[in-house]
Amino acid sequence: MTPQGRDKLMTELRYLCDDLRPEVTKALGEAAAEGDRSENAEYIYRKKQIREIDRRIRYLVKRLEVVKCVDQRPADQSKVFFGAWVELQDLDTGSTARYRLVGADEIDLDAGWISVDSPVARALLKKQEGDDVVVERPKGEVIYEISRVQYDPFE
Repeated sequence: MTPQGRDKLMTELRYLCDDLRPEVTKALGEAAAEGDRSENAEYIYRKKQIREIDRRIRYLVKRLEVVKCVDQRPADQSKVFFGAWVELQDLDTGSTARYRLVGADEIDLDAGWISVDSPVARALLKKQEGDDVVVERPKGEVIYEISRVQYDPFE
């Protein structure tokens, strides 16, 4: 996991523990004070919400205990490894795509952050600028050329 990914998970955990859970607990108490709990939709909803928050908190705590944060760059920065920003050109269409290889908890397709375990990332690993890469997809294979590899975000 990248340091940014770890920080994002820690921020979510703090938000759940410090802000959301106390807010929902207060609303649950108010709903419980309204009387018959068996037919109180607000009470039932808040109990469910507390369970979901607690489940997410448990997951985040366990995940943060075992995750390894990779904050060092590889010795050979000309090749694609975990944390790399990669620009690809589709050799059939000429279109360009930019990706960053990150851990499974950090995937953000809108930002171009893909899992290092994805088919595209696995095909890119240990390749360098100028290399052609064949990616097997359900729709068929695609051939990309690696235009750029860097370990800082693209400008």
